[in-house]
Amino acid sequence: MNTFLDTLAVQRADDHRYYHHSRINQSLHLLSAINFVCAYALLFVDPAAAALLAWLVAMTSRQAGHFFFEPKGYDEVNQATHEHKEEIKVGYNLRRKLVLMTLWALAPVLLWLQPDLFGLVLPAEDFAGFVRHVGELWLTLGVAGLLMRTVHLFFLQGPVAGLAWMTKILTDPFHDIKLYHKAPLYLMRGQLIDPMGRH
Repeated sequence: MNTFLDTLAVQRADDHRYYHHSRINQSLHLLSAINFVCAYALLFVDPAAAALLAWLVAMTSRQAGHFFFEPKGYDEVNQATHEHKEEIKVGYNLRRKLVLMTLWALAPVLLWLQPDLFGLVLPAEDFAGFVRHVGELWLTLGVAGLLMRTVHLFFLQGPVAGLAWMTKILTDPFHDIKLYHKAPLYLMRGQLIDPMGRH
């Protein structure tokens, strides 16, 4: 149990120090985290609606922070190149995220072209039904993406690393609220980059 908790702590610390320098990225992660928490609550009532909220608001704001606002140059704080950080990323690096987000964007197109999803669902009777099917498909994609990378990490780094990463991902919304709740305030004060402990 101690090994698991230590691994989780290291993954969380590395995620913050390597990939969240931008205060805009941190603020978008806060927005994302709040919406993910709402989606978690909604999951027990309406899973399709939860997935729509998670993907359309929480996931897009989260990934926009990484793709468009996080610095891609040399990381002076950690003495690491962007390429090195991408190579050692435990979870989804930008290349993997691009694949995942492409699948996300193509899912509604597939459902439009194949309304019964190759016999897996009953075709939607109206646009609202189509949107619900999209939500269900996105929920499936999210679960599949989580499980596939977890199992992949089992083989790359061992079961503890895989389970720690899965736990990290599932609890990130709560942890991000704790970590980045002041980011918008720093941003309003004109601080675009987190000094990460530097004075």
